[in-house]
Amino acid sequence: MQKHKKFNFKFHFQEFLLLILVVTSCVMLSFSSGGFIINFRNVGFTILSTIEKGCANVTMYVKDAYDGVVKLINLSKEYDELTEKLKDYEIMQRTNTSIRKENTRLKEQLGFSESIMQKNVPANIISRGADNLHSTIVIDKGSKDGIKKNMSVIAIQNGNIGIVGKVVSVGYGTSQIMSIYNKDCSISARIQNTRDIGLITGNGSENKPLSMKYIKKRVISELHFGDVIVSTGENGNYLKEVPIGTISKIDIIDYDSSLDIEIEPIINFGRLESVLVVSNTELKETKDASKNEQGDK
Repeated sequence: MQKHKKFNFKFHFQEFLLLILVVTSCVMLSFSSGGFIINFRNVGFTILSTIEKGCANVTMYVKDAYDGVVKLINLSKEYDELTEKLKDYEIMQRTNTSIRKENTRLKEQLGFSESIMQKNVPANIISRGADNLHSTIVIDKGSKDGIKKNMSVIAIQNGNIGIVGKVVSVGYGTSQIMSIYNKDCSISARIQNTRDIGLITGNGSENKPLSMKYIKKRVISELHFGDVIVSTGENGNYLKEVPIGTISKIDIIDYDSSLDIEIEPIINFGRLESVLVVSNTELKETKDASKNEQGDK
């Protein structure tokens, strides 16, 4: 048998010392050339700049997010404020429109009040009949304002003048009007086109048209839908030649010599707010008459 040879590695002190000297020399040479210093600086700069850049990005993101939230809150507040302003503007517009309409209506009424010779008192409607809405009307003027029983009550609406009714009861500060819808109301009237005279009566409700009686059948060929019916002014019950309504229907009744005519009122009572109470007999004082009276005194 062959014996295995043992491999012995002997590390001599002289060789180890030489190795240490070589490594030390290389390290010192590297430090003396500045290579390690430059590398450490680059690494440190890279790390610090990366951290600073990350912090800056995070800071900018947080700042932008905060600014966005603040802007969103401010926009929401501005939106709410603008919405409220818009509502106020719309309300103001509606109010202005109502005021303009009211001014137009009052100017129209004032102009008509000044144009007629009869003594008249403008009044506002404050209530209506409970059973039949437009059958009776209460106004805010009474005896202290010169209102008297049986005075005519007229109105002007959208440029149209029409009879409303007449005063049947007078209080100190209020008066009651019996309207043309009232079944107890009768008005002597004539057809403006043919001048035929008949009698208009109410049917007790605003849902039923007025009726005109005593117009002879022989004149039917001369009548037309839309013909205007005016007051005759006879017996001093109402002013003369004031429109009442227009013909809306004509019926022929076999057993009657007269036509049965339905009349649609000129005035829309559902939109009626104010009226003019007019004396049938008294004329209003003119400025010249007032001056003469003062001169005589």
